Amino acid sequence: MPSATLPSTTPPLVIAVVGPTASGKTDLAIALAQALHRSVLNIDSRQLYRGMDVGTAKPTPLQQQAAPHELIDLRDPDQPLNLQEFTALARAAVEEQFQRCDLNRPVALLAGGTGLYIKALTQGMAPPAVPPQPQLRRQLEALGQAQCHQLLAAADPTTAARIAAADAVRTQRALEVIYATGRPLSGQQSCTPPNWTVLELGLNPPDLRSRIERRSHNLFEQGLLAETEALIARYGADLGLLNTIGYDEARRHLAGQISRDQAVAGTSQRTRQYAKRQRTWFRRQHNPLWLDGTDLQQQLEQALQAVGQVLG
Repeated sequence: MPSATLPSTTPPLVIAVVGPTASGKTDLAIALAQALHRSVLNIDSRQLYRGMDVGTAKPTPLQQQAAPHELIDLRDPDQPLNLQEFTALARAAVEEQFQRCDLNRPVALLAGGTGLYIKALTQGMAPPAVPPQPQLRRQLEALGQAQCHQLLAAADPTTAARIAAADAVRTQRALEVIYATGRPLSGQQSCTPPNWTVLELGLNPPDLRSRIERRSHNLFEQGLLAETEALIARYGADLGLLNTIGYDEARRHLAGQISRDQAVAGTSQRTRQYAKRQRTWFRRQHNPLWLDGTDLQQQLEQALQAVGQVLG
C-alpha cells in the first residue's frame, strides 16, 4: 500500500472541489478525477438519496462513466442520513481511496457544495451520537416545518440561524438532538481534525447568476416534474426532502398552486439565495484557493498546478 511507505510526517492529501451551486464543480471534479485516476466522493447532502437525480443535478450516467462517483444513492428519501452517519461513511470512503491510490502519496478527491458536510469531514467535527427517532420525527412532521423551525430558534438560536427555514431534514435532526440530550446541538460539536493535508479548490464564476437561470430551466426541461410526481406517489406529498429547492416548486405546480413559469422562477430565485449563503459559508468557514474564470481547461490547469505544489 502506498501509504505504508510514507514517513509519518507526510499526511495523505484530500482535494475538495467546493463552491456555490451551478458553479461547475461536477465538470472540474470529473476532469481532476481523470487526471489523477481517482473516484469523485460526493459531498452534496441531497445527492445521497435514491430517486432524486434531476432535482439535485446528480452526475448523469454518462458523467459517472467518465469518472466513478461514490457516496451517492446511499438511502431512500424517507430514511434521512444524519451528519454523524454521513461523516463515518465518508471518512471510510476517503481512507479506502488512500489505500487504492497509485500516486506517490495517497490522494482522495471530494466534490460538493454542502459546507457543513465538508467541514465535518475535513475538520473532524464530531456531532452527537443520537440515533434517529422515527416517532418524534412523525410528530415533528405533523407540526409542520414552520412551527418546527420556530421551536428550534427558541431552543437553539445558533443552530437555527445556520439552517434554512425550509430545511425540514436538518431542522428535525437538530430538534431530535435537543430532545434526546437536553442540550442544543450547537454546544455539542467538537473538532478533532484528521491527519490529512486538505486542499480546497473553490469555484465562484462571474456568470453564476446566468448559470443558475439556465440550470433552473433545464431542471424542468429534463424531467423534474415527473421525478417529483414519482417521489410523491411513492413517499407522499409530505416527504421532508420535497421541501427543498426545485422539488417544492415542482410539487406546488403539480398541485395546481402555481404555473410552470412561476415554478421555474421560484426555483431560480431560491437557488440564487442559496448560492449567496454558500459563498458566505465558504468565505467564513473555509480558506479555498479560488480558481479564476469560467473556462474548464484553465481551471483544471490551475487546480493541477496547486495539487502539484502540495505533492511536491
